[in-house]
Amino acid sequence: MNSNHKKLELDKILSQLAEYAVSDGCRERVTNTLPLTNADDVRAELAKTDDAFTLSSKYGSPRFDRIRDVRASAARANSGSSLSLRELLDIGVLLREVSQLRSWYSQCSGSESTLADYFSGLIPNKALEDSINNAILSEEELSDSASPELSRIRKAIFRQGEVIRETLNKLVKSREKFLRDSIVTQRDGRYVIPVKTEYKGEVPGLLHDTSGSGQTLFIEPMSVVEANNEIRMLKGREQTEIERIVAELSAAAGDFAQALAYGYENALEIEYRFVKANFAAKLKCSSPAIAAEPVINLRLARHPLISADDVVPISIELGGKYQCLIITGPNTGGKTVALKTAGLLTLMAQCGLMIPAGDGSVVHVFDRILVDIGDEQSIEQSLSTFSSHMSNIVGILDNAGENTLVLLDELGSGTDPVEGASLAVAILERLKANGAFVMATTHYQEVKLFAIDTDGVENASCEFDVATLRPTFRLIVGLPGKSNAFAIAKRLGFDDGIIASASEMVSGENRRFEQIVESLEQSRQELEQVKSEAVENRRKSEKITAELEKRLEQTRNLSEREAQNARNKANGIINEVRFTADRLLDELEQLKHDKDKEDFSARVRGARGRIDKELDRAFDAANPVEERAAIKAAENYQPPRPFKKYDEVLLIDIGKKGVLQTSPDKSGNCLVQVGVMRTKTNTGNLQLCEREQVKIDGKDVTIFTQKSESAMTRSISMELDLRGMAADEARDAVDKYLDESIMAGLHQVTIIHGKGTGVLRTAVQNLLKHHRHVESYRPGVYGEGEAGVTVAVLK
Repeated sequence: MNSNHKKLELDKILSQLAEYAVSDGCRERVTNTLPLTNADDVRAELAKTDDAFTLSSKYGSPRFDRIRDVRASAARANSGSSLSLRELLDIGVLLREVSQLRSWYSQCSGSESTLADYFSGLIPNKALEDSINNAILSEEELSDSASPELSRIRKAIFRQGEVIRETLNKLVKSREKFLRDSIVTQRDGRYVIPVKTEYKGEVPGLLHDTSGSGQTLFIEPMSVVEANNEIRMLKGREQTEIERIVAELSAAAGDFAQALAYGYENALEIEYRFVKANFAAKLKCSSPAIAAEPVINLRLARHPLISADDVVPISIELGGKYQCLIITGPNTGGKTVALKTAGLLTLMAQCGLMIPAGDGSVVHVFDRILVDIGDEQSIEQSLSTFSSHMSNIVGILDNAGENTLVLLDELGSGTDPVEGASLAVAILERLKANGAFVMATTHYQEVKLFAIDTDGVENASCEFDVATLRPTFRLIVGLPGKSNAFAIAKRLGFDDGIIASASEMVSGENRRFEQIVESLEQSRQELEQVKSEAVENRRKSEKITAELEKRLEQTRNLSEREAQNARNKANGIINEVRFTADRLLDELEQLKHDKDKEDFSARVRGARGRIDKELDRAFDAANPVEERAAIKAAENYQPPRPFKKYDEVLLIDIGKKGVLQTSPDKSGNCLVQVGVMRTKTNTGNLQLCEREQVKIDGKDVTIFTQKSESAMTRSISMELDLRGMAADEARDAVDKYLDESIMAGLHQVTIIHGKGTGVLRTAVQNLLKHHRHVESYRPGVYGEGEAGVTVAVLK
């Protein structure tokens, strides 16, 4: 990592990123991350980070083990060497990691991901994994279950040891006065007892050791020598079996060496991407677009090293219309933060990291990012602040080219202002001529004027609230900033005389320039106010439009319901007329058969009367009496007074009440509000609400009353479905339905009760038998529902 990257604090970002890593290999990979300089490589790396971020959001991050690099161990095993238990344990951890990652990715069904190849490169080996886990307890010990032979040997060693201890315990009890302690211990893997030096001859056996003081001898009694020899032999067999098991496990690992190497590398790649994704989630980052042209457009960008409670998002643009951006404004106004944010976020993107900026942000992949930020005064090299900056800028001028981003803080400061300003302008001209893209901060008026007068160079200012003496951290492109030194000094309590004296010392040209800048700032604030009001008005307009669309939809729904009611009513009338016609035809057919009977003429006359009656009834169904009377009355209707706006009226053609929205014109046309609808009609279709004579204080007064809803507005089905109801509930529903049917002018209705157990049918027919509105009833016939319905003829 070069010094420019460190000045922008990329090393601190990578250090924070490394804290999310679990394995040592991934942590090292993160720490050594360098910015990529190929745009396609950056896009590919960002896509992997973004896919890891998406998978984490949907399914949670996978669990990672602290895996070690086993590639060298696997290669040695492949060449025939036996591995240590530690190396085999590391291979077991890697195999467990591979299995876990494959299992986790299998749940991400249907997820297309640029990480798929890494997951495909993970090859599990459950048999080897289980063998290692079952056989090895620690770096120093194998499990008894590592093999049946090892288990038998260890059991034999334990039994032989028990025999020896039992023998020695008896000896200890019988020779207790000769012993230093009444215990059985071991020396060189053989069981011994501690004997006092003076009683050496009392306990015959082999001497194995002497205490440090020389007062105790550790003797193996002759009675247990053979048993100890047997244990020694078993120990040798145990070690041989352990070596065989380790060699077998090592050979299995060696046969799988290539897959283990691929598994480690792919697991490391996967962890690396999810480390980036988890870091992005913590900082609430998003993926920037990578521009082919040298353009930076950061929206609501946040410096990742500033506390989330203190950082203020800023928007930064460079490239496109201008090649150089000159940032001015007071100290502590955020100029340096803007430079560092632009540089650091560009470097982060080139490292394949998502950046803490809003959606739609764009960065470019630069070959070099050259930086001169901060005080680099060096006592050892006898360099002043100015000299150190100039030395750094010399290197920048030598290396800055067409695909270079240059960040310069306080350009030309630290020396005579006139010379420093001239030098700053000359440096900017050279960098611009070299094709570099530059962001620079300054206080010099000459540099601001250079930006105004030069194509491809733009001013920007860090906004400062003089009233509160605090920066707003907004970067305003197109407007040079003011240092606001006098305003700040005044707010801090400086005497007005000092400030006035200082103001007089400022040259007239500089004063005029400051006045122009101040005027531009005022105009900008006014334009922002206008823009804010326009946005608010647009919001209100959109709200009103949405409300009107909602009302229009309600009107459409109401119209559809009215149309459906009309269709239902028409279907009812058609069904009733069809039934009446069928009955009359049946009766006529019967008369044809009875034409030779004596009472034929009388029966014909009776049939004719009934036909007329049925036709009248069908006509009444289509044109209820109430409506016909209303229509007939409308033909000769004369309003008691002229219609006027806001009168409550009745629309004859639809039988609905409404309110006049306009007074009738010369032709009698007017607008009427009916519910949520407005309709155009003529006064010939209107009636004022009915008049009623009432007595008020003993006097007759004419008032207009609300007209009841006409039969035309009623819409009721000719069928009532009772299925699923209890008997009592059904009786109430039928009684109410019959009342409504009479009011709607229906002559015949069908009640659906289903066949079932017959309880509901019986309850319905018992009600119909005695109901005041029912003339007759019958079960349904074929095509009507048969025994599942009852057809009632109303009076």
